[in-house]
Order: sequence, then structure tokens, then C-alpha cells
Amino acid sequence: MARVWRAMFCASWIACALARTDPFPTDVDEAGGLTGTAPRHSRPSAPVAATPKVWSARAPRGTDTAGHLGPAARKARSEAAVRDKRAAPLADPPGDGRTLELRRGGGGAPAAGPRVSETQLSSSSFALTGDSAHNQAMVYWTGHNNSVILILTKLYDFNLGTVTESSLWRSVDLGSTYQKLNDKVGYRTVLSYLYVCPSNKKKFLILTDPDVESSVVVSSDEGSSFQKFSVSFIIQSLLFHPTQEDWLLGYSHDHKLYNSRDFGKNWNLVHEAVSPSRFYWSVAGLDRESDLVHLEAHTESGLVRYITCLAQRCADTRQYPFPGRVDEGSLVVQDEYVFVQVTTSGRAKYYVSYQREAFTRIQLPKYCLPKDMHIISTDESQVMAAVQEWSENDTYSLYISDHKGLYFSPALPHLRTGRGAAGNLVVDIYKVAGFSGILLANRKEGRQVKTYISFSKGQRWSLLKAPAVDLAGNSLNCRPPSCSLHLHLQMSENPYTPDSISSKESVPGIIVATGNIGSELSYQNVGMFISSDAGNTWRQVRIFEEEHRVWFLEEGGALVAIIQATVPISHLWISLDEGRHWQQHVFSPSPLFVDGILMDQDLQHHVIMLFGHFSYRSEWQLIKVDYRGLFSRQCSEGDYQPWYLLNQGEPCVMGQRQVYKRRRAGSRCILGKGRSRRISADPCACNVFDFECDYGFERQMDGKCLAAFWYHGNSAGKGCSIGQSFLNSTGYRKVVSNSCKESGKEPVSPRMQQCDLKAPRGVRLSTAHEELSAPVGTNVTFLLHLDRGGSLQTDVRLDFGDGIAVTYSNLSHVTEGIRHIYKTAGIFSVTARVENSLGTDSSVLFLHITSPLEQVYLSAPAVAVRGKQSEVSAVVWPSQTKMAIFYWWIENNTEPIITLEGKLSHTFQIEGTSQISVQVSSGGVILQDSKAVRVSEFFRSLLLSFSPNLEEHKPAIPDWRQDVARVVMTTLSQVSGFPSEQLLVCVLAGTPTAAEVFILPAAQTHTQSGELGNNEQELEKVLGNMLNQNLVQFQLKPDVTITAYLTQLTLAPLIDSSPLPRASAMLLLLSLAFLGVAIFFIYKFKRKIPWIQVHTEDSHEKEPDVMNAVSQSDGSSKIPRDFSSPRITLSQFPSRVPGRMLATVQANESKGWVEAYLLGR
Repeated sequence: MARVWRAMFCASWIACALARTDPFPTDVDEAGGLTGTAPRHSRPSAPVAATPKVWSARAPRGTDTAGHLGPAARKARSEAAVRDKRAAPLADPPGDGRTLELRRGGGGAPAAGPRVSETQLSSSSFALTGDSAHNQAMVYWTGHNNSVILILTKLYDFNLGTVTESSLWRSVDLGSTYQKLNDKVGYRTVLSYLYVCPSNKKKFLILTDPDVESSVVVSSDEGSSFQKFSVSFIIQSLLFHPTQEDWLLGYSHDHKLYNSRDFGKNWNLVHEAVSPSRFYWSVAGLDRESDLVHLEAHTESGLVRYITCLAQRCADTRQYPFPGRVDEGSLVVQDEYVFVQVTTSGRAKYYVSYQREAFTRIQLPKYCLPKDMHIISTDESQVMAAVQEWSENDTYSLYISDHKGLYFSPALPHLRTGRGAAGNLVVDIYKVAGFSGILLANRKEGRQVKTYISFSKGQRWSLLKAPAVDLAGNSLNCRPPSCSLHLHLQMSENPYTPDSISSKESVPGIIVATGNIGSELSYQNVGMFISSDAGNTWRQVRIFEEEHRVWFLEEGGALVAIIQATVPISHLWISLDEGRHWQQHVFSPSPLFVDGILMDQDLQHHVIMLFGHFSYRSEWQLIKVDYRGLFSRQCSEGDYQPWYLLNQGEPCVMGQRQVYKRRRAGSRCILGKGRSRRISADPCACNVFDFECDYGFERQMDGKCLAAFWYHGNSAGKGCSIGQSFLNSTGYRKVVSNSCKESGKEPVSPRMQQCDLKAPRGVRLSTAHEELSAPVGTNVTFLLHLDRGGSLQTDVRLDFGDGIAVTYSNLSHVTEGIRHIYKTAGIFSVTARVENSLGTDSSVLFLHITSPLEQVYLSAPAVAVRGKQSEVSAVVWPSQTKMAIFYWWIENNTEPIITLEGKLSHTFQIEGTSQISVQVSSGGVILQDSKAVRVSEFFRSLLLSFSPNLEEHKPAIPDWRQDVARVVMTTLSQVSGFPSEQLLVCVLAGTPTAAEVFILPAAQTHTQSGELGNNEQELEKVLGNMLNQNLVQFQLKPDVTITAYLTQLTLAPLIDSSPLPRASAMLLLLSLAFLGVAIFFIYKFKRKIPWIQVHTEDSHEKEPDVMNAVSQSDGSSKIPRDFSSPRITLSQFPSRVPGRMLATVQANESKGWVEAYLLGR
């Protein structure tokens, strides 16, 4: 079934585009989704005027002009359905409403003035008493042979931004009388919006104003009775299920999606963080479950994903049909198609899924380089899109796809675009209702805009022919290309007023539009034009000197017109012969400010409803006009005539000779429903304009399609093998829904061709979405592209670079892609090798597998010796081999040191406290850790252990270790009486808990030889005595006391910056040599020396006098995954042993045991 649509859509690449002749109250997409089978988030009920409303959705303010949704939330319920009467001139109503009898005078030829009707029309008016202060109204006619009309009036406070009063009215006699229903819904209930179920017009739902209460009022019998249910969230928009009348999706102000299966009584949460307007019910015949929901939402990882799930248990049934993130606000589910957009490196890529198959990247001409893209239509298993090419700024180009929506070819460049009142993008293109392939478009040529028409679905365009004569009957002599007819292809912002152009499927061939005659489209000298032959010829309506609004009155071409003015009126015009003759009729003795006209949706009652007000202070007035008296009888066969659809004189349109049956113009008979129809359609011989240019081909001036310079040939035969055949494109593909027959002499459709074996050439390896990175653990799909080579005779080997490789015996096994999961992060070299008996070819891809950073640990010495090189290291979790970038800030440097490894050597030159910070960047995540390092000329250190009860209260986190170190340092300072500035305590990670106490020199106390001063030596002795006597204790909890013990004392190297004298050096060497000989002599003859007692098991071969402190050891050692430091295992020694003691500290490194020898006294 053909649809009337207009291209007005949101500023998003695939947003609101398609307008159609569905009943307005149920099908309007107020939330901004693609129209058609896109989510029809029901707007406040507003029935159509005259014909089922041609509609489109609108984008919100705050949408940017680059084609991507801005941060502003989409307004779900538009006030376009409401008429604001605040600006109406003040005037007193000249009379009251009553039933009228009107007469019509005779006539024949077109008249320049009004005619009085001889037939009788009945008219009655009704005032909504008590609602004079209400400034907004919503009117809904249930239609479908029903006599119920609903009206919701509201007082909207523009200062408060909310509804403060409301009234609900109901008529059961086609608008003759109305009953106020406030007592049934609750006198204190403030109603805000009315929604009507599309699958059962007797059921409707009304939202209350959320500032007063959050609830819904529902009725299942057209308002005879009501039920009120509280709602735990504020509903911003509703989406009815297309077939299940009780199923609803409700979108809240905090971006949560809810589901109800009992028409609003109970609700359950479907999903959080859902993008505005990006949720859809299942499509029958494509989705298996009727309660499946398509939605776009932010996931816990922060990415925007396309999700499908069952409405009642979304968490358990959640699936991700598109393997990766999508751009916010880009999901559109439309008929057989699902569209998403992904932007990488500033360039958008568009993907389509046909009939729920795997997503494939949309193919536009190579050098189209689109800046923006919008879907206009998905009718007839074909996609029409408006694409803004790289060279366009304020225009778009029309593109048409194959049946899968994959390959697009240009149809018309430089379409005129603009912005609607709500900021939405408007592209001037219109499809004539009732036919396949007849399009009207406004094209920008330089500074001029001209209207073109196509009878071949965009394959051939021509200017509109202007009428032969003007209003005075004089010859216009207006001929293309210098002069033609130009039409305004605009949508009405008010749902109760018609668009600037309209057509109706039930009245084939009749088009009513406003426009002008001249060299370009203009807003000067605008008139009304009517075509009775689908746009081939046009005539201007002579009787109207001012611009009028025109509606279709019924199914046979009768029209009604009302002047488009801001002054009150009391008459309307009616034409029964397709606009050739008009008669004036008075509908009210008192002039009325007409806010809108309401027509029976099926045009069966022959009733027109006008609503408005007599003055700003007056009540809302509803005037019912019954025009049944204009028709004297039912139509018979003699009242019909055949009508032939032509293409500017040619008998074939879309490959057919089409003949329709229409009522004769001027016949005063009532047309039966569906009597205007096509009675025959005979196929014609094909010509080049019955075909689109296939992908990679361009239309030439003579109509032929030739390959573009960048096109390398048909891809259909790339995987073809000997003995097989493939469909080889000739550059043409038949237009969808075209029914022409090709002659056998020169076929232009794709032909079957035999395959030849060739050596593989042009091997290209890519991922499914052409991205070079993927998160660890995800399924990566590799695609193999081959410009030339066989299929069955060609082997493929794919090495994933992580030690795994796969081999396939022929290319047919890899057409859907090869999937692989990487379990570790890193950069992997993926190699594809293709080989057959005639040659080989290969391709390499470097894939980054990322894992989000979770933790970073900076390892640095607590104390460093000035002038000596120290090692610092940073370890990240999970491991980021060659994937992370390290930024080091040391001391007062303003510029970081950047490395690709987590190691750094640095020499501190200034005594005091230095700050080291490292930032690690990987996978879009940046983490930081910092440490303070004390820099000194020399120091001593004591190794402490603690009473075993400390382990029972140890959480093993860095903050706990810092607090314990602070308490130990304070306790040592108190028991020793020395200032805490000379002490530094570092609690080591691991079990059992150990700590290192650093004794630092006081200011100006160290000697030139690097020896400790008296002050430091005294402090060392005091601390040793206190620790040996168990005097160092602190309270961890009220009943937990911890004691610190002296485990080991180590002497740090004494550093002197002055050069070592030669004599001293020689003396030291001689002493060491003598000591070595003595040790050898004692070891050799130890059993013969009676005064030496030897304990072999506790002895060591050598005890160095000077050793590096523990904190001076290699800082590049790695830490385990739980970020605890190396485990320290201390040898057991008595707490009090005179003389020297030797302990072995074993650090459990990631690659083995590292021993550090600590020397004590």
C-alpha cells in the first residue's frame, strides 16, 4: 500500500523522515524516532483534519547541526497538537450558535464571487461552558464509524510551565452536544495529555500533571467509565504495542524504560539509561517474540549499545545484536531494517541489518564522504536516504539503495533543506499518495530553488509545467527551463491545519498545493494549484484571492477550503469537482477564530467539526457542519469513468500502463468506500529509466549507467570457483516495484556468468567494523576481502598472533567472517595467507586488544641517598604489555617523563622530601599513584617485627599500613624523647607484618667522612634498648595491644661526596687482604685451635660490613596481582643476643625468590 510521506526529520543521521497517511492520534512519532514502523510514541491525541494527517516527527531543540544528537533531552509530548489562543484579538461574540439552513445559487462556469447553495446544510454549535480561561485544547474523534468525540481543555501557566486546570468533555452524537466528565475522573485531578490505543480506538489513557500527582486515568469504553492508577515514575512518552492493546512502554524523565501489560495498572522496569525515543516494539514477521523490545541504552561500562530483550525479563534475556558501541541517538528499527551509526576518528560509519541478519556497513560511493545521513523511507523493500556529501553545506542529496539497504546510488543532488520550529531538519521531498514512484522535490541550483517531479522513483526528473493561463485567463507563456511551477513542500506545525501540499490514496491523482509561477520558488504571489493527473498538468484556483487551507472532503475528490487568516470568519468553500468550481457556505452567523478543523477519519459521517473561539474571553466553541445534503444519492456505475496515469504524455509509469476508476467530476453522489481504485496494470517494455544505476555506476547525460573511475568491478564474483556462476552486474538494477519486461535483445539486468580460476590478488584483512582495537575477552570477527581468486580451490590460513592459527580449505567457509577471542591484552599481528595453485597473497593487520586499567601501584624507596641512582617502578593491573603509556612527574618538574615501560631510574640531587607521581594511560582510562621519597646523605635503619596478634586485625590495604607506620613513629619518638623529624617508618606489605625504621641525620650533624653524629648514634642505642625491652607498644583497639620488636639492624652505606684519598684506599685494600688470610687460616685449622668454639649450622662464609638498606634494593621488581608488596619471611632470632646477628629476608617475587642480607648488631 502506497503511503504519503514528507521528508521532515530530526538532525540525526537516521531520524524522523517518513510522513504517511496513518491516523494522526495513534501514529505520530512525537519523540523523534524514524517514522513508519519506527516507535510511534503517541502524542497527545489530535485527530486529523479532513484526511488522515500527513505527519512527521520532530527533533528537539538542542540538536546540533552536524547530524548528531546534542545533549538536550528529546521532548516526548509535543504541544503542536494544542492550539494557543492567547494572541487572539479581543472581540465580542456577535451571536449565539444555532442550527442553520443555507441555500446555494445556480451556476455553471467558474465564478469570481461566492455562490449561495440551493441545497441545505445543517450546522450547530456548542460552547464548553466554564473553560473560557483554558488556553489549550486537544480534540480527538475516534472515527471508524463511531460517533464519540473527546476534548481535553487545559489552562497552561507559561510562567510556572505547568498545567493548573483541565476539563474533559465527551460527545456521543457526532459533536452536537458534549458532557463534562470531571466528576468521573476526579474534580481535583489535573489532566495533561491524552493517548488513544491504536489497535482499539475505544481505549484511551490520560496522564495527570506530574506536578500535582503521578498517575494515569484509563478508559476501555470511550469514556463511559474510568479507572485511576498511581504510577511510581513520571511518564514522558508512551509507546503502544502494534497488536496487543494492553501492552505499553513508558519512558520516564530519568531515562528509564518501563513496561505495562494491563494498560497502565502495573509497571515493571525494563532498562535504565535508555536514550530518548530509541525504544521499539517487535515487528511482526521479523522478531520471534511479540514482547521483544529494541532499545538503545548506556551500559555499565559507559558505552552506548543496541540491546534487545523481552519486556518482562530484560535482565535475563538481554542480547547485543550489534557487536560494539553505537552513537547515541542513532538506533532506528524500521520495517525490515535496523540502522545504527558508529563514529570513529571524527568520521561516521553507517550499518544496516536486513531482516535481522548480521550488520553490514552501508556502502555509499567512494568519494561521497558523507557528513550526515538521514533515512527518508523504507517503503517497498527499499531505502531512500538524504545524504549530505562532503561538498554540501545547506543541501542534501537523495540516494536510493538495493533491497537490502546496503548499496546506495545517487538519485538527485542538492535537495533544499531547512529547520523546523523545533530545530528539526527538513528536507524538501514529497511522495504522491496512491502511486509507486511519483516524487516531488525542491532542488537548489545556485541561489535559486526549483521544483522537480519524477515518475520513475528518482531516475528521471523534470520541472513542473506551469498552467497555460493565469487567473484572468490570459496566456502565461511560461516554459521550462526559464519558467515553471514551483511548490512549497512544507509540513504544518499545527496538526489541525493541512500541509502546504496534500494528496490522498483513496483519491488517486489529485494533488493540492501552494506555490508560485516563475523562475524560482518564492513566497511572493503565492497561489493555490491543483493537479487532477498526478502532477502532469496544473491549474490555479481562480476564486481565491487569499491563501486558503484545503482538505479532502470525502473519497471522490470533493474539497473544502477555509481562508488562512488571523481574523474571524463565518464561511467556508466547497468544491465537488476537484477544485474547478467552488461554492461558499456560511457555517456560523458569528465570525469565529478558527483554531482547527476536524474530519471523520473514514469520511463516512459527512460531518466537519470546526473548533475555535469568538474572542479571547469567550468559551471554546465547537461547530458541527453536516454536508450530507450536498450529495443526493449513492453513486452508480454511470458516475464513474476510467482515468489513465501518464508520465508527461507517455503511457508507462513504473513499467506499467495503469488505469484507475474515479468518480466523474461534479457528480453529486455518495462514493462507496474503496470505489476509487486501479482496475488494470499491463506491463511495458523496459527502458533505461526503469533501472537504477548499480553501486559503482553513474548516470550519464543520455541516461546510460557507466562505471565510476574509482570502481574496480563487481564484488559478486570474488569468491567464485570453476564450475560455478555468479550474477554479474551490467551497471543496472531494476527499480524496486517497477514491473517492466525486458526484451531478450539487450538485457540490462545482472546476468549469470561462469567463473574462472585466478591467482589470489588484493587480499585485505579487516575486522567486522573496521576497528583496530577490541576489549579483551570479546569476540573479534575478521573479514577477508579478495579482489580476485577462486573460492573452492583456494586455501586460507589465519594466524591470530597469540599462538593460535586456523586453516580453511576454501573461501566459502569464511564468507561470514572468522571469530576469535583474545584472552590477554596486547598488540597482536594477525596474518592472513591465501593460496591456490596459481599463486599466493597475504595481508597483515595489527590488532590492539585492550583491557581497562583497574589499579596502578608505584614502588619507590622510602629513603634515597643523594647523588645515587634510585629505581622506581609502576605496576598496573591487568597487565598492559606495550599498551600503556607512563607519565612520570619527579620533584618539581613541570614536564613529565614519558615511557612505554613501568621503570625509571632517577638520581636525587636535593636533600629533603621529593614527590614522585606516575600516571598510566591505557584504553581511554588514566590512573595515578604517588609516593614521597626522603632524600638524605646517609641513614641507618632498623627492621621491626610485631606481636602475632597484629595479624588478626590486618586488612592488608595501603591506608592501614600508613596509619600503623604513623603510630609506630609517634610511639618511638615518645619513648626515645627524640624528635619525629629524625625518624621515618615504613610498614612493609606481606605476612608476617614487618616495618623498617629509618634514622635520619639531624641538620648539620653529619661529618665529612659520612659517619653518623653523636646525636644519631645516641638515638640508635636508645631505640635498640627500648625495642629489646619491649617498651615500644601501641593500642590498636581498646583490648588489643601491639608490641614492636627489634628484628634486624642494618647499616646503610655512608656516602661522602669528597674523593677518596689514595693512601686511605691502599690501607683499606691491605686490611681486607690481611683479613682474608686470617679467615682462611682459621677456617683451615679451626678444629686444631681449642679456644675457638664453632657452630657450623649458624655460620656464614662472609659478613660484609656495609650493605645497602632494604629500601635501596632494586625497585623494579614486580608485585603480585593483589598489589601487596613482596612477602617478607624473617629468620627467627632471639630478641636479645649480644654481638652481631645475621638474618635472611626472602622476597617472594613474581619470578622467584630474591634474597637480601641484612646485617644487625
